[in-house]
Amino acid sequence: MSIIEKAVERLEQLQRAAGNGDTAERHEPLVQEPATTIQSAPAAVAVERSTVKEPAVSAPVEARAQNPDRLVEIDLDRLHSIGIVTPNAPRSLIGDEFRIVKRPLLRNVQGKGAAEVKNANLIMVTSSLPGEGKSFSSINLAISMAMELDHTVLLIDADVSRPSVLNILGLPPRKGLMDVLTSNDMQLGDVLLKTNIEKLSLLPAGTPHPRATELLASDAMNHLLAELADRYSDRIIVFDSPPLLVTTESRVLATHMGQIVMVVESNRTTQAAVKQALATIDSCPVRLMLLNKAQQTSGGSYGYGYGYGYGYGYGQGPREGV
Repeated sequence: MSIIEKAVERLEQLQRAAGNGDTAERHEPLVQEPATTIQSAPAAVAVERSTVKEPAVSAPVEARAQNPDRLVEIDLDRLHSIGIVTPNAPRSLIGDEFRIVKRPLLRNVQGKGAAEVKNANLIMVTSSLPGEGKSFSSINLAISMAMELDHTVLLIDADVSRPSVLNILGLPPRKGLMDVLTSNDMQLGDVLLKTNIEKLSLLPAGTPHPRATELLASDAMNHLLAELADRYSDRIIVFDSPPLLVTTESRVLATHMGQIVMVVESNRTTQAAVKQALATIDSCPVRLMLLNKAQQTSGGSYGYGYGYGYGYGYGQGPREGV
């Protein structure tokens, strides 16, 4: 090979070497780019994991909201044995009679009565004197109303001096109405009791208080009643109230009620006592009379009425006065 040919070959080798070097330089960034992508991947994964954890934080809060201490079991067989309406019992005379008692009250709640009644879903059951059977009647009325298809019922033991609703239902004492009115930390939902009777809840009287009358007349009670009346339009609130001629609490409560059922014991309560008791609740638009402990006659139940003219009694014989 001549010197010229060797020089040409050497020149071509140098050119090829130079060309390979340029190509390596051009591909170098392409190798680095995937490395950059791989380094950023863990940050993206961390964000996704953080998003997945958020629902797990709220789960315990929802679980705590369903407090098992607020669920109570009522012995329905025991209630039936002492003459109280129960949803699992066969049709009975006492059940039929409370169907009659509740019908005009329900018509007013539904706006189908003779006139529109404000706060018609607030119903107070009371009496002139102790022992006439107003707690027995309020429990029967509340359970009978809870058996309706379109309403839920809250039974409130407002006889804060001598509460008896829980005792009649076979339940131990609980915190309730008085505790909500005297505590800044306790809410209504903390003391409401859900029962095994569908659509029936309870609000106990709670801890006795020496200034119960003032508490029932307080702004806190006004707000509580407004919440009870407006929060659930389909809820009926039945108040087991103290006797009208013994304490003043029931008179204060009566100013908030849309309907009042006054229980009168047959052959015991005098006409003078009835008139005096009615005079203390004349501000309530609807007042019904219920004759209790009446002996059944051949004509069935009997009673007399006031206010709208509704009056019903039931003739199941003497009952334990509550």
